[in-house]
Amino acid sequence: MTTNSSPQLWLYDTTLRDGTQREGLSVSIEDKLRIARRLDQLGIPFIEGGWPGANPKDVQFFWQLQEDPLKQAEIVAFCSTRRPNSTAATEPMLQDILAAGTRWVTIFGKSWDLHVTTGLKTTLEENLAMIRDTIEYLRSQGRRIIYDAEHWFDGYKHNRDYALQTLEAAIASGAEWLVLCDTNGGTLPHEISQIVQDVVKVTGDWVSGTGDWGLGTRKDSSQFPIPNAQSPMPQIGIHTHNDSEMAVANAIAAVMAGAKMVQGTINGYGERCGNANLCSLIPNLQLKAGYSCITEDQLTQLTEASRFVSEVVNLAPDEHAPFVGRSAFAHKGGIHVSAVERNPLTYEHIQPEQVGNRRRIVISEQSGLSNVLAKARSFGIELDQQKAEAREILQRLKDLESEGFQFEAAEASFVLLMHEALGGRQKFFEVKGFQVHCDLIEGKETSNALATVKVAVDGKNILEAAEGNGPVAALDAALRKALVNFYPQIATFDLTDYKVRILNGHTGTAAKTRVLVESGNGRQRWTTVGVSTNILAASYQAVVEGLEYGLLLHSQAEAALKASS
Repeated sequence: MTTNSSPQLWLYDTTLRDGTQREGLSVSIEDKLRIARRLDQLGIPFIEGGWPGANPKDVQFFWQLQEDPLKQAEIVAFCSTRRPNSTAATEPMLQDILAAGTRWVTIFGKSWDLHVTTGLKTTLEENLAMIRDTIEYLRSQGRRIIYDAEHWFDGYKHNRDYALQTLEAAIASGAEWLVLCDTNGGTLPHEISQIVQDVVKVTGDWVSGTGDWGLGTRKDSSQFPIPNAQSPMPQIGIHTHNDSEMAVANAIAAVMAGAKMVQGTINGYGERCGNANLCSLIPNLQLKAGYSCITEDQLTQLTEASRFVSEVVNLAPDEHAPFVGRSAFAHKGGIHVSAVERNPLTYEHIQPEQVGNRRRIVISEQSGLSNVLAKARSFGIELDQQKAEAREILQRLKDLESEGFQFEAAEASFVLLMHEALGGRQKFFEVKGFQVHCDLIEGKETSNALATVKVAVDGKNILEAAEGNGPVAALDAALRKALVNFYPQIATFDLTDYKVRILNGHTGTAAKTRVLVESGNGRQRWTTVGVSTNILAASYQAVVEGLEYGLLLHSQAEAALKASS
């Protein structure tokens, strides 16, 4: 819990640049703008927008934000130091940075002598000149500078003296933040802690004039005015990668050692194994370490922000992600559920509501009666554990899961099962039968499917047909076509995901198949399940229950609205 006296940490999001380097992730200008505005709402103070001039998309992104700025966040342009043996004032890429119109610019430079001599193919002294010249030029144009010390930890371990000289060059030129980057992601937390402590000490000693960085006599520090009037010296930041599964731990170790800025991405997106995950860092640092990152109200938006970003970049959310995953506070074992019902502290390290998540009771063949009672209660159904209905639901659940059904991932089907056991399952429609015909024409990559369905609504039989690019799409379209005149709300339902699992592959094409269908109405999502040795029959079960559950939600919402008026 943070208080007014909690130490302040500055969050720096690089999802829009580092995050988009993840393999398989691509975003449009509109996507970047939507994410930036969502991060602004979340209270992130620094948002790195990209490298202006590197591609037309980033140029347009910064132009659009000049026209319609963010509410509170600083949008940051990113760029390297100038090229060897040139001048910053004549460097074209720095003109693109200035044209982006941001107050803050992040410049990255080489810290590791290996990269200077083999990557840049220049001298160590020229690399220092590149850092100084670039920062001094941008400072002369009124920009404030965050200096990212690339490959800092590897550089420090191989040549401490030279690595520290690169920071000296950045400080002397007017950088306000020195961000130490574990670019290869191979450093361990104890190393991070020791090295950050050393950097905090030597930079403080140099700026105060009491130390020499271990490099000999230093110039009078008064020659190098520190532009951050709020702080007596440049502040230290941390930027970690996850190649050793240590990004979050390393960032926390750096903060404990004195870093004041944490860079990362939403959901840990990034190149190779990803970056430090802000969705884990923020609650750990704020709720457990006592730092102030964002407001408590903003923290409750974290789960929604995580899922929003995953939707925009078109990647499935990590259901098991700490804090924000759908399963982060899910309880499956009967003993666990019984204990959590009495006191959530028994199996939860924080209150899920603090990060905008919620507790879930998972229903499976391992469930006890306490799971069934808790799950029913979460859907507004009160069961009496002394009556036969509760045990009947539990037994029916276990029988179905032994046949291959899976209700922990298909809660909507479980709700319908409970209503049926209690004799209250509403009969919106009845499917009398269906046929599906597929045409596969040689030489064509696509096939056409035609589905015919016969349904009954309020005693009236309807026969409809529809086409689709596959049998399940055609069946879904035919069902909707038959029902939409009776239930117009079906037009708002979407089939958002379709998953198939072979349960007993050793039987070949005769294997039993489990189908999970995710549906949505623009506000809620729900999942239903079907199992059969016939993949169409399994899909039919899941699709029909998806429509039925959507109608149930609509009916309940209408009833609640009438009750409140």
